[in-house]
Amino acid sequence: MMSHDEREKVKLLQRIRKLRGQLDAVERALVSKDDCGDQLMLLAAVRGGVNSLMGEVLETHIRFHLTDGSKEKIAPELAEDLIDLVRAYLK
Repeated sequence: MMSHDEREKVKLLQRIRKLRGQLDAVERALVSKDDCGDQLMLLAAVRGGVNSLMGEVLETHIRFHLTDGSKEKIAPELAEDLIDLVRAYLK
């Protein structure tokens, strides 16, 4: 059975592999001189993927380094508010 940390790591690595594929698609579109609109759509997908990955990493950081048993502990409600704020900002 995988630990929570191992599952999170696998999940993040899958996101990175997806991003790599999206970046490869951007490169192919640029090399083949695809329509600018198509290139922009691909780039927007990459940006969304990076923002999503950043949101996941920040959420994990907040949950596991600023709450349960850490030196710089904050209230769970404040942690949830902070996570919501970060997610809203990254959209």
